[in-house]
Amino acid sequence: MIAAIVTLTFLVAVVAAGLLWAGQRMQPDEATVADRINAVLPQTQCAQCGYPGCRPYAEAIAANQADINQCPPGGEEGVRALADLLGVEPKPLDAACGEHKPPLIAIIDEDRCIGCTLCIQACPVDAILGAARQMHTVIESECTGCELCLPPCPVDCIDLVERPRPQVPSIPIRILAA
Repeated sequence: MIAAIVTLTFLVAVVAAGLLWAGQRMQPDEATVADRINAVLPQTQCAQCGYPGCRPYAEAIAANQADINQCPPGGEEGVRALADLLGVEPKPLDAACGEHKPPLIAIIDEDRCIGCTLCIQACPVDAILGAARQMHTVIESECTGCELCLPPCPVDCIDLVERPRPQVPSIPIRILAA
């Protein structure tokens, strides 16, 4: 009697483990697709695509709820990269979402800044430093140029400028005589 119970318990455990393994192997891997789509997006978190950030937009594309041509910061190059990743035909950038612009960064005119902190609250990537009634500044390496800090600024002290391209250091080359 005990041997039969132990044998039956062992068989149930083996079948359960097999079903668990098969369930994990057969499941569609949408999280991985969303991760790969998110890696292609420019990570500006600008919401110009109609979603609050790049990750929600990537999840919507993976779930076939959004099209691949809604990201103005990514431009036509981003649409092509998404099309290649997903194995679909590229489409022109959706005009309703805006036009592609070069990479931008925000610059605060510190003489005009009144320290209202509205830009800090609007920045999705915490690229603005400052305190109430104190001047604010932008951490250029963190700024994505999303433009979300512009509308709340009451004194119009924020400008967007083209992000400077990184300079390649010049290394002097010596030619050695043989």
